[in-house]
Amino acid sequence: MTASTHQTVDLLSRVPVFAPLAAGDLELVAEVSHPRRFGAGEVIFREGDESNTCYVVRSGHARAVREHADGRQIALATFGPGDIFGELAMFDDERRSATVETIDPLDVLAILGPDMRRLMLSRPQLAVALACSLARRLRTTNERLSSQSFQTVQSRVASVIAQLVDRARAEGAPDTDVPITATQADLAMLAGSSRESASRFLATLERAGIVTLGRGKVTVHDPARLRNYIH
Repeated sequence: MTASTHQTVDLLSRVPVFAPLAAGDLELVAEVSHPRRFGAGEVIFREGDESNTCYVVRSGHARAVREHADGRQIALATFGPGDIFGELAMFDDERRSATVETIDPLDVLAILGPDMRRLMLSRPQLAVALACSLARRLRTTNERLSSQSFQTVQSRVASVIAQLVDRARAEGAPDTDVPITATQADLAMLAGSSRESASRFLATLERAGIVTLGRGKVTVHDPARLRNYIH
């Protein structure tokens, strides 16, 4: 195994969708993975585009958004190192259900759907492992949406910030004074609230000394106190 393949296998082993796979299967996936790079603010694909590739994030961040007919947007998710997006392209060529755009420069592994389908046909256990992993992700998403439906705006916004703090820490950020790359509009969309409501709550957190708001970022000084607002 080359050094490059070893690095790819190591990354894939930390992606929840691929983590259950045996080492040999991870090597096969690594062989059909191709490095790609996108600049900050670049659209990777748009809602309605043809779907034939999924992406694993090596470094950088991106977000998935959907746009209403009247021009309003809602952020569905953010992605960082070790995350995968567009994964349904491994199973079919349905059109994209959301737009994914970069937040900062993004390095990814691109995996073509036809290549993955050939692997799954030759190794049924690979297909079963991936299907089970995706089912677990769907179950987790359903539980999160159900939980959010009973939360206040403040609790939803605090939950989103806490999730971003956890991600930043996993990427090497300190335990306190954690920098989060997100605008107030991003946080509002991720929490499913209006920007005005989210901004009022963020101002409350800033007055309490829990966060500091900046241009395109939020610094979370005290993540433990932030969690007091999650119910």
